[in-house]
Amino acid sequence: MQQSVESLVRTLESYRGRDKVIRTVCYGSQLVGGVLTRKTESDVSSQQLGRSLLLFSAQLSHCRTVLRLFDDLSMMAYTHSYGMGAGEEDRALRWISVLTNVADQLYYPCEHIAWAADAELIKVKSDKWWLFGTVLWGTSLLLGILRSLRVLILLKKKLKTCQKDNSGSSSSSQLHRQMQREVLSVLSSMADISNAIHWMPPGFLWAGKFPDWLVGLMGTVSSLIGLVQMNADSSNQADIL
Repeated sequence: MQQSVESLVRTLESYRGRDKVIRTVCYGSQLVGGVLTRKTESDVSSQQLGRSLLLFSAQLSHCRTVLRLFDDLSMMAYTHSYGMGAGEEDRALRWISVLTNVADQLYYPCEHIAWAADAELIKVKSDKWWLFGTVLWGTSLLLGILRSLRVLILLKKKLKTCQKDNSGSSSSSQLHRQMQREVLSVLSSMADISNAIHWMPPGFLWAGKFPDWLVGLMGTVSSLIGLVQMNADSSNQADIL
């Protein structure tokens, strides 16, 4: 029990970990709230609790939006350090990563303008800026899926080479772990893309057709995968040290 609490504290102490926890609670609240509000109108207590959870989820989402106001510089530093991906051996991965960085970099100012418009700090309509942000987010997710699929292809080739050369089991197990991580990344991005499409203008695929509980479910799945991956990364770093 104490070890679990210490692990949670360490997660909350980092910005990345705290954001993932807030995201998980946000979508989890939307999932439960959406389920409760679908109950019969005679069940007043469940209806009230459901609405409260949906409001709580909306506040956590707003909290994450405000916190992302300070993400531009870190994203810019990462984009600058990656550059044109000169250190990337595979050409396809290099260009996919460059395009992903461009989409991510452009996403932040779009979201900032939309937030400022909603807060009445600037006199512009926020709708188109939220749309731009959603399109950029969806583009980044789609590119992320393509990148993971490309990585999986390359890892399979390496695995076959290891098996032919009778390399050590440690190399094979490491490649299998990397492949599992990429599969999880694909599942996470697919869940997020389903929500991104839901938030597009009506008429585009299933835009606007998801109930609250389904948006919460997709987001919760994606968030839990992110927490699992972050925990695995921490464990791998601890093993290295």
